[in-house]
Amino acid sequence: MAIKSLVTGGAGFIGAHVTNELIQLGHEVIVLDDLSGGFEENINPKAKFVKGSILDNELIEKLFEEYHFDYVYHLAAYAAEGLSHFIKRFNYNNNLIGSINLINESIKHKVKCFVFTSSIAVYGAGKPPLREDMIPVPEDPYGIAKYAVEMELRVSHEMFGLNYVVFRPHNVYGEYQNLGDRYRNVVGIFMNQLMQGKQLSVFGDGMQTRAFSYIGDIAPHIANSVNVPAAYNQVINVGADKDYTVKELAGTVMEAMNIKGELRYLPSRNEVLHAYSDHSKAKNIFGDSANTSLKDGLLKMVGWAKQTGIKKSAKFENIELTEKLPSFWLED
Repeated sequence: MAIKSLVTGGAGFIGAHVTNELIQLGHEVIVLDDLSGGFEENINPKAKFVKGSILDNELIEKLFEEYHFDYVYHLAAYAAEGLSHFIKRFNYNNNLIGSINLINESIKHKVKCFVFTSSIAVYGAGKPPLREDMIPVPEDPYGIAKYAVEMELRVSHEMFGLNYVVFRPHNVYGEYQNLGDRYRNVVGIFMNQLMQGKQLSVFGDGMQTRAFSYIGDIAPHIANSVNVPAAYNQVINVGADKDYTVKELAGTVMEAMNIKGELRYLPSRNEVLHAYSDHSKAKNIFGDSANTSLKDGLLKMVGWAKQTGIKKSAKFENIELTEKLPSFWLED
């Protein structure tokens, strides 16, 4: 009998890659996605696609009743840290309440393991390298919502025995990234701007540091984690070890695309300046794994990006607070 897995957000960037990995592992995959940030063409044709929202509790109940999932991989989220300050209600509905709908049904239907992609955003301005034993102090509503789900999974395990694995990835890039999203995923933003002959948007002086992580190094661990007993009921950092400044990233993206561009410096925004993680726990649990260099990862992404082509940068329509909203995000 096939292993049945639900992947929420499976039309999105990380979710599509995890779906591919699960199908390679022999899972029967049901993808649930509302296509607000993903694309149907990203979904592996061997997966069954259900268009819908994790906020639709009736639909969630029906899916669990129909498929009796062995595992749930929850990747659906609106992952715009900076924008989350200005869309608080939307953020908490999508990233917290939607997650609770899934956790409730997972408990009721005795799901064997709930795999959740959290975020490095839970750490806030902690001193890098960020370690899992640090006390998280998130600095934006997105990080707060992610940390709340992590805590909910812990108490659900203690109270009801629901096993979970929490991953905290950071600055992931690669094929299937939404190139038209102006609020998140700086690699995709830079590539889209270069293809349009536009200047690359850099907040502040561009000296913020991040460890940009290639999706092909991360998705296999997320998919296979249910087969690794040492991962159960753990919080695990995953991502690249080497950090770069945003300015260095811009130069490397230009090289990979073979397009010379210019930087456009914008006013600083409220963000953590330096964020990268310690991965010794992941190495202990999963062993040594691929660690694609930034240059090689970007070269893999470039071919896909050029084939995909320029994507229109859509504005988020339901801004709840406009005070201190970066003016750049309001431009056409």
